[in-house]
Amino acid sequence: MASRTFLPRAVFSATDSLPRSYFLGHHRSGLEKMKSMLGSVDLVIECRDCRIPLTSRNPLFESALAGRERLIVYTKQDLCFEENSLRKLRPGGTERIVRQWHDPTPVVFSSIQHEKDAKRILSRVEESVQKSDSFMPSRMMVVGMPNVGKSSLLNSLRKVGVGKGKAASTGAQPGITRKIGTGVKILEGDEESGRKDVYLLDTPGVFIPYVPDAEAMLKLALCGSVKDSIISPVTLADFLLFHMNRNDPTIYNDYSGPTNDIMGMLESVAKKTGRLRKGGDLEIDASAMWMIKRWQRGQLGKFMLDEVTEDGLRRHLEAERGALPSYSQAVKAEKLARRLKSRTKQLQ
Repeated sequence: MASRTFLPRAVFSATDSLPRSYFLGHHRSGLEKMKSMLGSVDLVIECRDCRIPLTSRNPLFESALAGRERLIVYTKQDLCFEENSLRKLRPGGTERIVRQWHDPTPVVFSSIQHEKDAKRILSRVEESVQKSDSFMPSRMMVVGMPNVGKSSLLNSLRKVGVGKGKAASTGAQPGITRKIGTGVKILEGDEESGRKDVYLLDTPGVFIPYVPDAEAMLKLALCGSVKDSIISPVTLADFLLFHMNRNDPTIYNDYSGPTNDIMGMLESVAKKTGRLRKGGDLEIDASAMWMIKRWQRGQLGKFMLDEVTEDGLRRHLEAERGALPSYSQAVKAEKLARRLKSRTKQLQ
């Protein structure tokens, strides 16, 4: 009965004091390096997070990597929908809107652990290779926001394409890849068909210079594109609770009844998972991180955070156009952030 009378919040009140950027030095240098190498690259594979298909788009790539053929891969599809609902939910709505948005650029929706998705991407790669008249090995580049699954995708393509193990380090935190590495072979050449060897360059994730609104920053943080220390875990857990309630408040039945009260929810989680300090005090921040990590692994509901509708896409692009600063402004913001960080260290 409680779930029938429960009313989830209609809006999430995100404070304007939240950080609105995570544009670091290695993001800028990585982007500059990508631009300088573009002439020797046949295809750019851009990864975006399927849970935030609109928010994980980085407009910097639109200008910096223009002029090269591109394939857009939406990773972590298995964290958006339950397996048995994929066919029902995708074709008529989300997938159609996203494909129309990118047309004529090809789009692939991918779950990293599914071999068939890697094969579909490799098939697109082969199509690109066949267009080239060069006899030299083909070089491609994978780009994207921090922690959207670039290195995982590279490892998956390498495993399926050439039957070899992991070549790129992966992790739950952004910033594992901090510079462009040497190319990793993902397809063997074939003399009979005339196919060349194909190498894929892994690149560091590049964040947006300035995030349009606080809610977009929360989405990026919840999906792991910024370090855990940037935004309070309680704030992130509250944002997650807001979205769980919008999708299905029974998701967290094992820990609490339907609620909009994040502190009550976290106290219940702390007690049920044994997150207690000496003396019995509850570890609220640790409980919030536990919630966040479980959702990131698909163990506390699978759903999108973005509103992927015609109106939702239009509103997102309008907000993006109105808020995105120039590249030079982004560099100034980065220098200011470094100075503030240095000053804070001196005062400690």
